[in-house]
Amino acid sequence: MAEPLRRTDTPEPSLLDALPRVSARAAPPPADLAGLIAAGVPVVLKGLFEHWPALAAGRAGELPTYLKGMDRGAPVPVMEAPARTQGKFGYGADLREFNFTRRSARLSDALDRILRLAGEENAPYVAVQMLPLAAQMPDFVAQNPMPLLPAEVAPRLWVGGPVHTRTHNDRDHNLACVLAGRRRFLLFPPDQVANLYVGPLDNPPPLSLVDPEAPDLSRFPRFADALATARIAFLDPGDALFIPRSWWHHVSSLGPFNAMVNYWWGDDAIGVEQPNDVFLAALLAYKQLPPHERAYWRAMFETHVFAEDGAAHIPPSQRGALGDLRATERAALRQRLRAAFLKP
Repeated sequence: MAEPLRRTDTPEPSLLDALPRVSARAAPPPADLAGLIAAGVPVVLKGLFEHWPALAAGRAGELPTYLKGMDRGAPVPVMEAPARTQGKFGYGADLREFNFTRRSARLSDALDRILRLAGEENAPYVAVQMLPLAAQMPDFVAQNPMPLLPAEVAPRLWVGGPVHTRTHNDRDHNLACVLAGRRRFLLFPPDQVANLYVGPLDNPPPLSLVDPEAPDLSRFPRFADALATARIAFLDPGDALFIPRSWWHHVSSLGPFNAMVNYWWGDDAIGVEQPNDVFLAALLAYKQLPPHERAYWRAMFETHVFAEDGAAHIPPSQRGALGDLRATERAALRQRLRAAFLKP
């Protein structure tokens, strides 16, 4: 008979714990946000939301009561995985499906279920994820303002048991603020995609197939190279983590009850300037070309999209689309591309 899963056990030490730590600093003023983004690396921020009553409730062990007091009865998204998953939310046997189910419930009922399951053996793992607080719990937003970000950047709530979310990344910048429990973020630079063995794009977000807490290096040998670039952050209540867009991250909730608020912002481009949509268009345009033609377009992208000086030999006034476009030139190029994409 299998050993029962004890939800209240202290997590065993992991080899991941010895990885280099993400640097920490005092929370910057809003005027320094652009510099934080420009640096392009994750950083732990201290003292950013010390004034929040939600944080005080979390530290006192009273966060469920605090949240229930703001519950207006609207259904919230609840995810549940069976005990055999050990709380590792990821793909099922079919990579187009996940190993957890989604349903809706009242927040108060979901919180009661999470707390009740924490004391049971072989219990399922339950979490409320990505709850939009501005729409569902506006009192929370009013009582717990985020000073670092513009007011229009809305928070989302994540609360649950000891769950693990497989390595993925976001198209937005991410600010994660821990209210209760303890979280571990394992982070990989954006360029590690080939070493992370990421799943299909059809069911976003695509997840890494590798369990970083027990990697099968015979099946995923390049993951060792990804680990060589990785860094780790442990967040206690009151800690925030800034994750620049496209950084890969695996998130583990290490306590029997965990809660976090996060903010996503920055993915404002639309239409022909939206990078992900352009990437998907590139898959259509280039994947089936002969190898020598793909080599040509690879060189064109390296020279004129990713290199800094690919058109340095052309006078600035004559670089056209290869140069720094004025607003009118950008508009004309957008219109040209729209017309091209509308063709049957």
